[in-house]
Amino acid sequence: MNGPSRLAAVPLAPQGDGDNAGCASSNKMNSTVTHADILAAHKLVAANVLRTPLLPSPRLSALTGAQIYVKYENLQATGSFKERGALIKLSSLSDAEKKRGVVAMSAGNHAQAVAYLASKLGIASTIVMPVATPYVKIAATEAYGARVVLHGENLSEAEARAMEFVERDGLVLVHPFDDPKVIAGQGTISIEMLEDQPDLDVLVVPVGGGGMISGMAIAAKAMNSGIEVVGVQTALYPSMINALKRKNTPCAGNTIAEGIAAKHAGKLTREIVQKYVSDLLTVEEATIERAVNAFLTLQKTMAEGAGAAGLAAVLAEPARFKGKRVGLVLSGGNIDPRVAASIMVRELEREERIVSFRIAIQDQPGTLGIIASLLGGLGANILEVEHRRTFLDMPAKGARLDVTVETRDRNHADKIEQALKAEGYAVHRIESGAGGFQPV
Repeated sequence: MNGPSRLAAVPLAPQGDGDNAGCASSNKMNSTVTHADILAAHKLVAANVLRTPLLPSPRLSALTGAQIYVKYENLQATGSFKERGALIKLSSLSDAEKKRGVVAMSAGNHAQAVAYLASKLGIASTIVMPVATPYVKIAATEAYGARVVLHGENLSEAEARAMEFVERDGLVLVHPFDDPKVIAGQGTISIEMLEDQPDLDVLVVPVGGGGMISGMAIAAKAMNSGIEVVGVQTALYPSMINALKRKNTPCAGNTIAEGIAAKHAGKLTREIVQKYVSDLLTVEEATIERAVNAFLTLQKTMAEGAGAAGLAAVLAEPARFKGKRVGLVLSGGNIDPRVAASIMVRELEREERIVSFRIAIQDQPGTLGIIASLLGGLGANILEVEHRRTFLDMPAKGARLDVTVETRDRNHADKIEQALKAEGYAVHRIESGAGGFQPV
């Protein structure tokens, strides 16, 4: 570190019925989050939470044009960074509060962290999760000893149910992002990253409600006032951008980055983000898929959609990060295996390494064998074949052949199509979802 903190305390936003009122904790909380708070949290985190590696990634650097360093928070015991904030919050509770038990609402990672650490501390935990939460996260949360309640379509609706437990049963709310203790815990990520690589130019951080980026920005700016901190949201849930720029872009839709699919930014966090974060970017679903696939295939590591959002931003805007030393937080790896498999196949399709052709053929013996031999001779690996005779748009003595093949690259796929046409077949490409290869 470069000496003592250069930051003043960060004031909270006014408490009232603003556009994010449905998102904030009703607990009475301290009105400041300081670098000193994060340094104190760092001592406890260092003794109880894995210090994950920050490693250079030559392959991701070659892919993006930036000098990429990855912080592997997916290696934590529960698969995400959330253990840091949960530890600091739960450790701060009085004996009476611990005896009452805690409740949290989460799409998965915060849930697992609270359940895991509450179990270690002997605290009963109740976790409210949206109904659509991936089963892998529900099962993991239950395995840590928590009582799981499924309620609502999103985090805001889950929070409403969690608050019922607070008011009716006296449980202590452990908010996933809008709590100073949680923010301080998440800020320890920056301390570790800048201790390991002090010359980073920019940190690119996934943003849902804003807890991680708030803590990280306070710590990073205290250690290096010139560093840039950039937040990334999925384009379907630009809640922090809405809050800071007074926009009303709808926050809705089915995203693979459910970990940052917050409909509202935090009240505490938006003030911190506004003061310390350089920029907020949004990324489309296809780019997030590409980033997940890049971690899987190039880094041989598992990244959930939210965890890959930082890399997605660098892929989406390479000119902005070109040549810079970029620190990425791979914030979580708790992805549904079926989704991961589907993403990998979809990326092969986007690269045209899996291609489906529809071929009009004569319905006579040997035709299928001739085409199979032709494809084999061209080096195409046949994955799926569908042979249909009953379509009215085909001649009575004709048939339609849908064949999905694996190719080397886009140029190879073009050569296969040209070769089929050269043999006199009427050919066009089809999307794999329309009768073609189904990975899962």
